[in-house]
Amino acid sequence: MTAKTLLGEKEISAILEELASQVLTRHPDCGKLVLVGIQRRGADIALRLAALLADKIGYRPPIGTLDINFYRDDWTTIEGKPQIGLSKMPSSVDDGLILLVDDVLFTGRTVRAALEALLDYGRPSVVELLVLIDRGHRELPIQADYTGRVVPTTREARVDVLLKERDGEDSVRLVS
Repeated sequence: MTAKTLLGEKEISAILEELASQVLTRHPDCGKLVLVGIQRRGADIALRLAALLADKIGYRPPIGTLDINFYRDDWTTIEGKPQIGLSKMPSSVDDGLILLVDDVLFTGRTVRAALEALLDYGRPSVVELLVLIDRGHRELPIQADYTGRVVPTTREARVDVLLKERDGEDSVRLVS
């Protein structure tokens, strides 16, 4: 297997700035916006986006985290034990505008599980999806509203997003 670095720290930072600007274009005051990061790296990206938005609007939008492991449709086939994380919502999601954040969009199954988990917290009026990387190969009809980069891959390849908060560095790697 070979690994190719697709993005480094500067590129990831620039992409997140652009994504924050796109969110603000669509939602200038972020009034009802709640960022919900899918554990693990989606939650880290949501925190970074909230800080970028705060710099632009003067306050930080509420942030939640969502662990989707109990909602996965492949939990019986996962090798080893899944790491169970913490789900935490800042308030009810009823009638809110939820910006669901993840690192990589692949088959769409993680997003499907996240939507199911989110509904346990209420009924939002709108859910939008923001991803750092879209690598294609959808199995479900799910599309991101905000995409940092589209990275063509083979189905067998892997896209690894490394973030300073969790991995000590910022990079995106294609492993094939």
